[in-house]
Amino acid sequence: MLITLLAGACGRRTPAPEAVRPVKVTTAAGAGLIDKDFAGMATPDDAVNLAFKVAGQVLDVPVAQGQSVKKGTLLAELDPRDIELQVSATRSAFEEARSQQQRMQRLLEHEAVSRQEAEAASTRYAQARSTYENTLDLLKDTRLRAPFAGVVERKYVDNFERVQAGQSILRLVNPVTTTVQFTLPETGLSLLRDSSTHFTVEFDNYRGAAIPARLKEYVETSSDASGFPVSLTLENPDPARYRISPGMSCTITMQSTDPVPDAVSLPVSAIYAPAEGGTYVWIVGAGDRVTRREVKPGELFGRDRVVIDSGVAPGEKVVTAGVYQLREGEQVRILK
Repeated sequence: MLITLLAGACGRRTPAPEAVRPVKVTTAAGAGLIDKDFAGMATPDDAVNLAFKVAGQVLDVPVAQGQSVKKGTLLAELDPRDIELQVSATRSAFEEARSQQQRMQRLLEHEAVSRQEAEAASTRYAQARSTYENTLDLLKDTRLRAPFAGVVERKYVDNFERVQAGQSILRLVNPVTTTVQFTLPETGLSLLRDSSTHFTVEFDNYRGAAIPARLKEYVETSSDASGFPVSLTLENPDPARYRISPGMSCTITMQSTDPVPDAVSLPVSAIYAPAEGGTYVWIVGAGDRVTRREVKPGELFGRDRVVIDSGVAPGEKVVTAGVYQLREGEQVRILK
């Protein structure tokens, strides 16, 4: 009998305890201010394609591409001989008209000519003077000078090449800028009108330096549906530490208040989207057991966050790792 009892005891096994899955959780909190990052680039404050107002043959372009120039520096010159001939002709006509007008004034004083003849002479004189002054201006226009200090970014013509009026000769750019530009999707356009929206800019050359910026201008149209161009002005960048040049790449962070007042923010890893459809999170409740709950996600922001417009209340514990291994009602162990 003793042997039988021992054999029966050995045959009965104690059931294994239920495995408790360890999980990481976060406490849902109000979204408040949300950050969105955009790739941007510094654009020039001052940049211009310079051209002659008159046609002619290029006599000389005495600057090299990439050369720094001061304001007023001679950048290009046309052969002035054709214009000089016009100046000589109009000067002769002007001097003749002036002499005739002076003569008519003397005769009018002695009543030797009519007032109508004197006024006609004055009109011819005024026309000749205007023509002469215009040709003098054309002579000045045969020389291009730098309107501001900058760098010659591009040269479009060579010496002795014949050019037309308005044809680009070279491009001058200010090498130091305070302007950056990025493309904003249509979902964020309304945030630009919000006074609570702020910007910071971090350049790839100056990692860790967040330079504040303010909205300069934006365009509310997008012809190619790629987004809306937005320009910012950097606020008081230290030129001794941060030399910002056109073409430098940067990351623009736009910080704004979430438009949904009751929304909360969660890591993207907390979202559970099974193959059968729907968007859910796992809520840790009483007894550390999880419950699947459907949510309405909002916009992504920052680097790994998402706004939850509805479905989660502030203060609730939400699983953030291993969401695809959980089952409804399963008990978990929260990792500290």
